[in-house]
Amino acid sequence: MAVTAEKKAIQENSKVPERLIYEMVNGKPIYYRDYAKVLSGEKRLEEVLGSSSIQAILVALILKALFQQLPRDYILATNEMGFKLAPKSWRNLDIAIFSKEELNREGIKDSYTEVPPEVVIEIDTKADLKKYEGSFDWYMKEKIDDLLNAGVERVIWITTFDRKILVAEKNERWFITNWNDTIDVIDGIKLNLEGLLKSEGLNVEK
Repeated sequence: MAVTAEKKAIQENSKVPERLIYEMVNGKPIYYRDYAKVLSGEKRLEEVLGSSSIQAILVALILKALFQQLPRDYILATNEMGFKLAPKSWRNLDIAIFSKEELNREGIKDSYTEVPPEVVIEIDTKADLKKYEGSFDWYMKEKIDDLLNAGVERVIWITTFDRKILVAEKNERWFITNWNDTIDVIDGIKLNLEGLLKSEGLNVEK
């Protein structure tokens, strides 16, 4: 049986560079999507680390809306902030809303935070899904469970391929709705994704 370039690259590189690790769960790495193509030379590192235009624009619009509404008691974090759930587990966060008091109690430092955010907002994922048999839903549910069990109050997950939003809270009913629905974020602050796009005159390709 012929060995593909990707498989050969993985076999020859038993230790994948740390820069290609997206997240860590119980000491087992989750790599960036298409990491094997970086190992085989088919893609550059920057091609798998970067965000798509729709991911980047949605993050920017959500941040803009929240910056205008969030009380000073909270602080917004982005740029795939690392959240350490356990000694051998950490997750990347697209957007996180933290209690400023809790962050100050831990101290702002050059390491992943162990303070659970109040709210996490995710858009799609950059994770390689091979260990999840290609199932985005499996990966998403595992990550949401991890975040809620670690103390996050609410997870909002936006998917662009079907224009849906999943809202999850611990011990509450999870639900999925459309981009044109208005959802609660925190402390009465609401978000309407389709409204944000229209207000900026932006059209998302279907």
